[in-house]
Amino acid sequence: MRPRAWCGVLAAVALSATACGGGGGEAEKSDGAGAAASARTGFPVTVTDCMGARTTFDAAPKKIVTSNAAGLELLMWLGAGDKVAGTGFPPGKGALPREYTEAGAKVPVLGKSVIPKEKLLGSGADVYVDAFSSMKNMGKMGDAPTAEEFKAAGIKHVFLKSTACASMAKAPRTDLAGVEADIEELGKVTGTSARATELVAGMRKKTDEVRDALKDVPADKRPTYFLFDYDAGTKQPMAVCNRQVANAVIGMAGGRNVFADCDGDFKPVGWEDVVAKDPDWIQLAVRNRGSEEANNKAFDEAAEFLRTFPATAGLKAVKEGHFVRINSERTTIGGVRSADTVREIAHTLHPDRVK
Repeated sequence: MRPRAWCGVLAAVALSATACGGGGGEAEKSDGAGAAASARTGFPVTVTDCMGARTTFDAAPKKIVTSNAAGLELLMWLGAGDKVAGTGFPPGKGALPREYTEAGAKVPVLGKSVIPKEKLLGSGADVYVDAFSSMKNMGKMGDAPTAEEFKAAGIKHVFLKSTACASMAKAPRTDLAGVEADIEELGKVTGTSARATELVAGMRKKTDEVRDALKDVPADKRPTYFLFDYDAGTKQPMAVCNRQVANAVIGMAGGRNVFADCDGDFKPVGWEDVVAKDPDWIQLAVRNRGSEEANNKAFDEAAEFLRTFPATAGLKAVKEGHFVRINSERTTIGGVRSADTVREIAHTLHPDRVK
């Protein structure tokens, strides 16, 4: 049995210890012809961070750094990928949609995991798109730039709040409204609002189709579901709680998250807790390994662990081979493809209803 590592779901979601404070403050207001031009393009735009601090943009950014592949992918979907000057947690081979693979490979990697503070502050970026949070689990708190340091470097700090602020949510996540809000907000910041609206409409079409297909399935008849974060280590499992976007994905797909009674985003639990839940389905949530072959190998390893570990060998899902093979990033990090993940899980759980 492998020792537990706090870099499983937490690293997949890239939950570094970047504080959720706004960097950069409000920009000075434009005047004259500049103000008129800004008005025509939807500026100024004001956004907030996890704590409600406000940052104002009078124009679209010219140079963007992203905390991880989630922000990079979203900017590409929005048509602003050419502005990305660097990223942390770079996408593995095959992780990005095919149409963005070539462009994504050209983005400079500023950090294979969390971007070192000096590199981030010296990147020359005017915006940092952050899918991280203020959690201290990865021990990087001392390396995270402060709001004052971001401001001194001329970098404004924007959060993908559906992931970065999940632990602070006031109520359980049951839909993708927060993810959609992230897309629309980043669209406003980058001057791509029309594209953001189009993307959100496409997501809603997919999830509405799933909702309609499952409308006659009573809540108590929907299968129970456990997201097994294999990369968090096997000594102690990590539960996905009800504030995490994965809780919404599972519920919208017609499943019942066995740890939906857990307030917060993630929580370490014991195998005895999983055994007590005896889930109908288990997602083998492994991080993208960079190729289909490597991913399949990791899925196989996760399944084999569950089959041979005494505590889990007798679980209903394990005995029946009810495994869902979807990478953890696609489930625990909000993005355009969250709707596709809902549909994919729904098809697995309800194949007669969701084609």
